[in-house]
Amino acid sequence: MGSATLRCIRKFSGNNNMSEKQGYTVVDGGSIITPKGFTSGGLHCGLKKTDRNDLGAIVCEVPAAAAAVYTTNVFQAAPLKVTRESLANGTLRAVIVNSGNANACTGEQGEADAYEMRAAAANHLGVAENDVAVASTGVIGELLKMDCVRSGVAGLPEKLSGGAGGAEEFCQAILTTDLVKKESCVQVQVDGKTVTIAGAAKGSGMIHPNMATMLGFMTTDAAIDAEDLHSLLRAATNVTFNMITVDGDTSTNDMLVAMASGLAENGKLNRLHPDWDAFAAGFTFVCETLAKAIARDGEGANHLIEVQVNGAVHDEAAAAIAKTVVGSSLVKSAVFGADANWGRIIAAVGRAGVPVSPDRVDISLGSIAVLKQSSPVAFDEELALAYLQGDTVLITVDLHDGDGKATAWGCDLTYDYVRINAAYRT
Repeated sequence: MGSATLRCIRKFSGNNNMSEKQGYTVVDGGSIITPKGFTSGGLHCGLKKTDRNDLGAIVCEVPAAAAAVYTTNVFQAAPLKVTRESLANGTLRAVIVNSGNANACTGEQGEADAYEMRAAAANHLGVAENDVAVASTGVIGELLKMDCVRSGVAGLPEKLSGGAGGAEEFCQAILTTDLVKKESCVQVQVDGKTVTIAGAAKGSGMIHPNMATMLGFMTTDAAIDAEDLHSLLRAATNVTFNMITVDGDTSTNDMLVAMASGLAENGKLNRLHPDWDAFAAGFTFVCETLAKAIARDGEGANHLIEVQVNGAVHDEAAAAIAKTVVGSSLVKSAVFGADANWGRIIAAVGRAGVPVSPDRVDISLGSIAVLKQSSPVAFDEELALAYLQGDTVLITVDLHDGDGKATAWGCDLTYDYVRINAAYRT
């Protein structure tokens, strides 16, 4: 296991003490198939030039309540149309995913290919076509190699497993430029029953979601209706996946799908259920863990940047400022260079397009105050340099204008980001 993988696991395994106070427990080694009723798997079918997995599936043994959120990009990939159609009745049995090709901006043929992909998966998995969601990620504007897809889908059933191997093969199948897989799993007590919530995601570049992440998949064995699941999914997305940015680009293929098998046999969850808050906290934690892992794994990234904004006129203003700061190329470059240039931060705060009192802003880098009441504070440059050379950089902005607060995550901007994206297609 490489150092990058170890770093990701250390940073995103969660705070067990905090999670227990909120009613859920982090499951070490848990995966997308830890919840009851799910299997998954993956294989290499030839869509990628390397021999890495490029086709995967998650399958539920029973009809699962399901919900999804999608990219707001005007140019939406063909799989999104197919998945929306499948989710019209609020249930799914399977998700089929390919990497290496986005099947986006591919016209009528691309749409036909997405429908064929769904039909082939339904046939080989023994489920109805409308119970299959389709997701794709990779290069935009190229037709899928359907001969590879057909042979790959035919071989998927024998690759499905409820063990660690099945989860690993699926996670590898959805990666593109990612350096590490992203997984998270928690458990919560609902009506005295152990309910499990898990997630897996991919994303490294073209990250500035306005609904979800690049591709994300959530599973749970909770009993919950599709409408309540969708409501929770949107709420969790707004404070997690919608609060990350790597490069300011929103993909054509962004999709986050959640499936609930109901096999934990708890009383059906909704907002009036006494265990709803604990379940929602665990669900949101899984989303946040995946979102932060995506930001940390940004293409070429050396640092995770977390921006906490407090004292805004309302939460929406705080969110706008936090995402503006963490998305600033100048802030990202300063973090890469370990330069405590707070001027980049205050400039981003001022251009976020929301009300700010310009004479009472505080800024800190970790515990190092660099600005108080919008005036410079003398600080130890060597101490700041050492802090900025660490794995994670926390930027705190206090506006002293109200009670609004928000947190956003991103990464530094390195030479490798340009190198990776200059040759992405070739």
